[in-house]
Amino acid sequence: MSDKDTLVIYVISDSVGETGELIAKASARQFESENYEIRRYPYHNSIDQISPLLEEAAKLKNALIVYTNVVLETRKFIEDMSEKLKLHTVDVMGEPMAEIEDILGYPPLREPGLIRRLDDNYFKKVQAIEFAVKYDDGKDPRGAKKADICLVGISRTSKTPLSMYLANKLFRVANIPLVPEVPVPKEVYEKDVNRVIGLIANPQKLISIREERLKSLGLSSGAKYANIDRIKEELDYSKQVMEDLGCFVIDVSNKAIEETAEIIIERLNKLDLR
Repeated sequence: MSDKDTLVIYVISDSVGETGELIAKASARQFESENYEIRRYPYHNSIDQISPLLEEAAKLKNALIVYTNVVLETRKFIEDMSEKLKLHTVDVMGEPMAEIEDILGYPPLREPGLIRRLDDNYFKKVQAIEFAVKYDDGKDPRGAKKADICLVGISRTSKTPLSMYLANKLFRVANIPLVPEVPVPKEVYEKDVNRVIGLIANPQKLISIREERLKSLGLSSGAKYANIDRIKEELDYSKQVMEDLGCFVIDVSNKAIEETAEIIIERLNKLDLR
């Protein structure tokens, strides 16, 4: 092809347009020619924006319109104008959405940029998980001030698994172990108390969990860690700390991680702290 005969692919989208561009590139590369040009037009969601592009394409010898628009008004306009101007078009979203609608029995949302929002949530989730790992088990008490949620409790009250579960719900969580011999970090007291959650459990539950933990480490179940008097001492200390803080307290003895997380999320939503 000469420059005049260059294949020009117009990628029109009411969002970023990455999907349409990838499909255009992948398709063009299947032909033994490098003589093509891809022109991407993101965030084109009105007839006034799209009309000049279609008219411009109609004047070219070799033009293709690839569009990923989902709003009915602009989709219908592109379809009608393409027929009128005799344009070659590829409706990337149309057939897949129609088939899915046929299978599920209800119409699509038709909201531009949903995949981008999903991607944003993915990165937020990764960041939240990294935060939970960095500030797990009091490694750095400064995390308490930065966190959306600060969990406090003695060992084996599900702080770490709960932190990870909440991270998957996009919350940045720090957890601080409460030990009688170790002062509570000042950052916890400086935290908005509505974002501090105390976790407790009954002694019998904690004994069984700690004994299993010791076994997994190859240690004797008779260690102080799993001693009933020690556990009661730790619990009394933790309850006093939580009372001093004035924080919300959850007994996790008979609760699944998901159940505890739901209680916390509902509370944050109620306080408009989401």
